[in-house]
Amino acid sequence: MNRKKFLGVAGGAILVVAGGYYLQSDKSNFVREDFKGNFPEKIPLTADEKKILFLASLAPSGHNTQPWFVQYIEPYHWIIGNDKSKWLPGVDPTQRETVLSIGAFTQNLEYAASNLGYLCAFTILANNNQDEQILSVKLTKASNAPKYNIEKIKQRRTIRSNYLSEALKKADIDALVEGERDSFHWMPNTTKPYQYINEQTIEANRIQSYRDVAQKELANWIRFSSKDAEKHGDGLTTASMEIEGVSAWVLRNFYGKSSVMKKNFREQNIDTVRKQVAQSAGWLLITSKDNAVATLLDTGRRLQKLWLNIREKGIAIHPMTQILEETTTNAELNSAIGIKDPIQFILRTGYVKTYPQPVSLRRAVDEFVRR
Repeated sequence: MNRKKFLGVAGGAILVVAGGYYLQSDKSNFVREDFKGNFPEKIPLTADEKKILFLASLAPSGHNTQPWFVQYIEPYHWIIGNDKSKWLPGVDPTQRETVLSIGAFTQNLEYAASNLGYLCAFTILANNNQDEQILSVKLTKASNAPKYNIEKIKQRRTIRSNYLSEALKKADIDALVEGERDSFHWMPNTTKPYQYINEQTIEANRIQSYRDVAQKELANWIRFSSKDAEKHGDGLTTASMEIEGVSAWVLRNFYGKSSVMKKNFREQNIDTVRKQVAQSAGWLLITSKDNAVATLLDTGRRLQKLWLNIREKGIAIHPMTQILEETTTNAELNSAIGIKDPIQFILRTGYVKTYPQPVSLRRAVDEFVRR
């Protein structure tokens, strides 16, 4: 066999092997609609209860940990709990962000219940962020329950890329902060506070990316493969991180927890953040009067109300709270931008040309409901 013929045969063999590997590989991003959630039923919930609790679970949470559980007391009477196994002590050691997420869960629950004709009565049970029982809720059928549009809950999503830098229209800014002018603070991209938050967000991500405790925590919540994504129904996936094409294929098939700890992964994350903060109309900061449990729950609810109303305006938000999570950047934030009250959310905000469908995973209702 001459050299030319040998190279042709060898090249063909390589293509066959490569093609065979690709056909058996993890070929596409695993998204919410792919998740079957075949979890055994532990408690005989009604159809309405299942629907309400699933919609509630579409609330946002750090690393998509979904840090809640629901204790079933009786039909339409539950306790919303704080799932310690979903905490993020590396970046949220006081569980501040956990309680904010449970607040957003509560808001979704109330809206979903109202859509099906129920009113909710909530009672706060927790004295601190670490208490397991956060609040109880009783649902009562009522003819006067407002029928909330649950498509807003289903369509809510975080968008991380392709923000436009054009200024928000005054009417849209007014709508964002309506009734919240004491606690919603808009920092447009023409201001010094905007530039300061940009710079400090990059710095906080640099610090956090090289803080091994935080990086290991991140590694534990990334679901690189479709198999892991389907197994857990939570965490960060290539789809939710908006990684597509060949890059996503490589991550799904060749990356794992140890990859996250390598220098190139850390540096890529910092570079991604640098590109992200260069795109936006501004930052929206949400503050509260204090850090009490009731206040944090209410602040989480207010975030969710905001988030459910922006898609129709073509506005996206991306929570980037690393400044708050790192001691050195958090220490000077308030004084640097002239805000006295505790800052709970830092939201990169802007218009987007297209609004993709939600892709982040959610666990089956039967998985987070318990006796």
